[in-house]
Amino acid sequence: MNQLTESSIVENLVSIHPLLSKSFSRQMRTTSNLTPGSLYVLGLISRYGKLSMSEIGRKLSMPKPHVTCHVDRLIDESMATRANDLHDRRIINVEITPKGTQRFDEIKWMIGKELRSRLELLSDDEQQALLDAAKTVHQLLYKILMDDGGIKKQ
Repeated sequence: MNQLTESSIVENLVSIHPLLSKSFSRQMRTTSNLTPGSLYVLGLISRYGKLSMSEIGRKLSMPKPHVTCHVDRLIDESMATRANDLHDRRIINVEITPKGTQRFDEIKWMIGKELRSRLELLSDDEQQALLDAAKTVHQLLYKILMDDGGIKKQ
């Protein structure tokens, strides 16, 4: 593959995040005090269950001090709790609370509602093309990033 093609792939992939993030951020700002980073942490512990601070940082490629800030914010909002690891007291685990699960589900629903309303702007053929493209991008990114940053197969 030539450098021009690789550069084009990178440019297009990098441009996807801000487009999606804009939609997510708008919904979060109107419904909670959470930042995108805090929502990512909440989503991670919602998906994987109890995780150590280091695991959260590794999975999100986030420095531990930033993880701590986001976890503190979630704890202040009663959406997460900290607990010492039963086998190693030096390890602090974070887990989602019932309130955190409820809020995360509400925010996901609102983000989904916003995205679904935007999808109505597309024809059926365009929606199918977007679905196919999203599946392909997900599969290929999974393939190249699977061993990076602790991403695990689901």
